[in-house]
Amino acid sequence: MSGALLQISDVSCYYGAMRAVEGVSIDVAEGEIVAVIGANGSGKSTVMKSVAGLVRPRSGGIKFDGEEITGTPANKIIYRGISYVPEGRRLFANLSVRENLELGAFREKDRRVIDGRIEQVFALFPILKERANQTAQTMSGGEQQMCAIARGLMSGPKLLMLDELSLGLMPSLVEKVLQSVVEINKKGVTILLVEQMVQEALEIASRGYVIQVGRVVRQGTSEELLASDEVRKAYMGM
Repeated sequence: MSGALLQISDVSCYYGAMRAVEGVSIDVAEGEIVAVIGANGSGKSTVMKSVAGLVRPRSGGIKFDGEEITGTPANKIIYRGISYVPEGRRLFANLSVRENLELGAFREKDRRVIDGRIEQVFALFPILKERANQTAQTMSGGEQQMCAIARGLMSGPKLLMLDELSLGLMPSLVEKVLQSVVEINKKGVTILLVEQMVQEALEIASRGYVIQVGRVVRQGTSEELLASDEVRKAYMGM
């Protein structure tokens, strides 16, 4: 896609001798929500980690905002305007909600900006304001997921990458968390979403990519993928 904010071009990644993804190409335009769907172990998370600088592609390239970022270390990727919320939340369990949020803004030196972002994420997730001084480990799974997303927003990203948000959450909470993703997108943040809950992810995304055994096997608008018999049978039990 010409002019895409994120361009993943023919990327292949390995863990040792084991191929995780092969020849994956994904484009995300500014302002979009794009879903990457597929079964557990299909390579979805590896694609995200390659963008986040946690996995170095063996071949192919990644561009962000027109600049090459392939192989850029993870500690420098965040300065490009990319924030990655990993699978499993990875909060600092013994730190308070506020402390976790402030760590998400480590690259920002202006106290007023940090405080402003905290107020913004509290407005998005009011429960976090109530839990501000609670340690992360004392919160429910849904509250922890909200805190992880909020921490990801604290760096002021152009692109927010969300890895398996629904993992370990009750269905009612999944809907609530995904709705928060829509609200974040409305505020101008581009979203790349990796998710096993296919229908729920496609319902909030504009486009999607289906990954099987490390390869993109299908792509299209969310409407096209939701109407696909192949997708419905393979991932939605229909």
